[in-house]
Amino acid sequence: MEIRVLKYFLAVAREGSITGAANSLHLTQPTLTRQLQELEKELGRQLFIRGKHRVTLTPEGMMLRKRAQEIVDLAEKTEAEFHTALDTISGDVYIGSGETDSMRHVAQIIKEIQTEYPDIKFHIYSGNAEDVTEKLDKGLLDFGVLIQPIDLSKYDNITLPEKDVWGVVVRKDSPLASKQYITLENLYEVPLIASRQMSPKYSKDSGFLDWFGDKYNDLDIKATYNLVYNAAVMVKAGVGAAITLDKLVNTSNESELRFIPLKPRLESGLDIVWKKYQVFSPAAKVFLDKLQKTLQKNS
Repeated sequence: MEIRVLKYFLAVAREGSITGAANSLHLTQPTLTRQLQELEKELGRQLFIRGKHRVTLTPEGMMLRKRAQEIVDLAEKTEAEFHTALDTISGDVYIGSGETDSMRHVAQIIKEIQTEYPDIKFHIYSGNAEDVTEKLDKGLLDFGVLIQPIDLSKYDNITLPEKDVWGVVVRKDSPLASKQYITLENLYEVPLIASRQMSPKYSKDSGFLDWFGDKYNDLDIKATYNLVYNAAVMVKAGVGAAITLDKLVNTSNESELRFIPLKPRLESGLDIVWKKYQVFSPAAKVFLDKLQKTLQKNS
């Protein structure tokens, strides 16, 4: 498979039309059709269902779309690294992170680097630990900011100096809103919106299971989330109370929401991780060096 042909395939998947994709690629329609037919022949699978006015992806086509995008992204990232001028440090740094207030440490380092190296650009990908580590493993990210616990067998890491505190975000008219802290027993009183990270499927070795014991599956969980902004919207709509980290949702005096910590207190540390034996681009090496010096100075 050629990168060029994968880009053609992605264009058709995006446009839903061979004509529209051909126009965007500045190709003739017969040329694009022939390239797609050769790709299907090479893979031995039908990738498109061709309708009268639109083409859709087959299950095999949907699988290729995900893989093709990863391949194209990695190829473009690699090409950009090799095109970096030798007499100046420039390029792109890719960082994945879950939602955490500790990203402000990373943001401060980025600000300092851009003052000294204005040609370095940073790209932030937000997702849960599963999403971030998948992209790390495939080389699509240079670094990941992950909430502990983390299986570090494949990664090197630096632990950030602070821990995030878990609690519950409720509407101020909730029966829990007057409490100073939330116990496990309190959680049985209301419907809940839970982070996917809390599920036993994703947190087999975490403090979550210790905190909930064997009671997690007995809770009245109405919905799950991986981005807390959407969880806050559901709380406002009255779906339930959201179990989340502090400082991620606006709970100021003007807000209709309130954050209440769990008791016993439940905290999660954070690590910045990268693949072991990773060869960094000059730009990524600048970030790592700055990160290490900053955290050593503040420790």
